[in-house]
Amino acid sequence: MELTSSDLKEFFKVVVKMIEEQKGYLCELDRKLGDGDHGVTMSIGWQAINEVLEADLIGEDDCGKISVIVGKTFLNAVGSSVGPLYATGLMRGAKVAKKKTVMNEDDLAAYWIAFARGIKERGQAEIGDKTMVDTLEPFANELESKFEKSHNFIEAFGYAVKAGEEGMQSTKDIISKKGRSSRLGGRSIGAQDPGATSAYLILSAFQQFAESRSTQVS
Repeated sequence: MELTSSDLKEFFKVVVKMIEEQKGYLCELDRKLGDGDHGVTMSIGWQAINEVLEADLIGEDDCGKISVIVGKTFLNAVGSSVGPLYATGLMRGAKVAKKKTVMNEDDLAAYWIAFARGIKERGQAEIGDKTMVDTLEPFANELESKFEKSHNFIEAFGYAVKAGEEGMQSTKDIISKKGRSSRLGGRSIGAQDPGATSAYLILSAFQQFAESRSTQVS
């Protein structure tokens, strides 16, 4: 499959809508571990992105520039730690997409691997810390491995999202080691990490979006 700059902008609009739908759920998860505002924080960031998509990015056709602007917009709108994380992921992906109006399957695999690993590097977290890395690292590893073997992006991305989902679910059984929730110690066991959840929801949204685009083309 291929993803055009218009498709990329359309995907980001899909995320805007999805975050609004999941805002309450993400806040509910966060109430068990933090301030209960993760859904609101994500909503603020993506609503700011929506404004940019409907104004500044209408005529932009460089996928790299689109991703950079989306990342910087999220960072400027969100004051919490999640802002720099997603901004870094999007800007790392932008390096792959630089000066491209269309991304092919190799580009897409590289984009999402760079996205996930950029967030891990910026957050300095590891699998087992009960963070979004518990979703993103298994996802990136599986995407890299499966795509290298099959060179089928849709298939590889599906396996990767499944690995990310399993990582997200594993956070229920982990003691939090990062951020404010780390003060809970053993009381954090049983609660699914909201950051790992929102990361999974974004990846899952792209899987559905890509599958839909692939079906339309075929």
